[in-house]
Formats: sequence, structure tokens, C-alpha cells
Amino acid sequence: MVEAEQGIRLVATAKETILWRIRHATRDVPEEERPEAVAVERAYRKEDRADRGEIVARFAERAAEYEAEVHRVGPAELPRAIEEALRRRGVRRLVIPPYLPREWIPEGVETLHDAARSRLTNQELDESDAVLTGCALGIAQTGTIVLDAGRAQGRRALTLLPDYHLCIVRERQIVGLVPESFASLERAVKGEGRAVTFVSGPSATSDIELDRVEGVHGPRTLEVLIVG
Repeated sequence: MVEAEQGIRLVATAKETILWRIRHATRDVPEEERPEAVAVERAYRKEDRADRGEIVARFAERAAEYEAEVHRVGPAELPRAIEEALRRRGVRRLVIPPYLPREWIPEGVETLHDAARSRLTNQELDESDAVLTGCALGIAQTGTIVLDAGRAQGRRALTLLPDYHLCIVRERQIVGLVPESFASLERAVKGEGRAVTFVSGPSATSDIELDRVEGVHGPRTLEVLIVG
């Protein structure tokens, strides 16, 4: 409510209330001051100095805590591990992003290849059983997978519409802290304008009456194979 002249009380919109609070909170800021003129202390850790094995193990643990299914496999075991994971899920129609390593693509399933000139439709993606991708990074601190629409990942829709996402993460792609991931991404996608997606576990929401519902905004199931 806003107090007006002659005792009349007016109802403020949410936008007006927010703007009033901003003006009130910044009333002592000089008009000529600009955000870049004020130094912001950034004393948080920017590098994880833990042992490499500890960082990888922490990523696996944190990703599992977010209800992703996590397995660690050796490089020679990867093709067989992919094949077994898809068979366990009964996958028959598999979405394949551009530049996925040929040795990752299993036999015995129908592959739906997405390409710049022949994109899969949303209906085709929705009717598929799964998508197989690589990733840009893994973050041990939060158990998060980062997708940047790069090689072996494809565009964002590929990992949002299929119900099951099988993601390959190489040990060398795992960083310890969130600031490290942003520094790496800044170098990788600078000037390219690629979409970046942070994935912590399968899609889930509790927006309606605090009841957890999975698969609303993305895959219902996330499985991660850590290779190294």
C-alpha cells in the first residue's frame, strides 16, 4: 500500500514496489557514481588444490547425491559400458549429437542424428528413448555437469526433451570449484555466444505443493559415466 495525499491509500503494483525499494536502498549513492567505480572484494577460493583423485571422487559423490546414476570406467571399457547402460534402460531410439566419437555409438539401436542442416524436430526428440552426449566440464564442488553446445554435445534441446540422458565425463574435464569452471568456460566460448547449461542431477521441481516431480524441465533420468 502507498500513502497518498488527503489520506487516500493506493495499491502499488509489484513492479512499483520493487523499484521503490531499490530507490530507497540506493538513496545515499551519488548520481555520478557507476558500478565499475566500486571495487568488489572477491576473496573466495578460485582454485582447488586437492589431489586430482580426490577431486574426481568428490564429483562422483556429489553427482550421486543429486540422484544421478554414476559409474567410473576405464577408457577401454567405455564402449561396453555405454552399450550396457542403454540396454538396462531398454533404449531403442537414441539421439546422437554432432561430432560424437564413433566408438561411443553402440550397435543394435536406432540412432537419430542431429545436424545443422537436418535438425531433429521437437517431436522426434520427445519420442526418442535417450540422448548420449559428452560434456564441457564437471564441477566437483557441486556435482554439476556443464554443457556448452560444443563438440559431442549438440544444441540444448537435445538434452532437454529425451527422457534419459547418458553423459560421458572424462576425468580431465573435472574441475574442483565453480570459479574454475567459469574461468574455463570464458576461455572456451569467448565471443561465440554458445548456450551454456549447468546440470545438477535429473530434472526435478517441487513448485506445486512441495511435491517432487521429475522430468518436467528436462530428463527424468541422468546417468554419468566418468572415464579415466
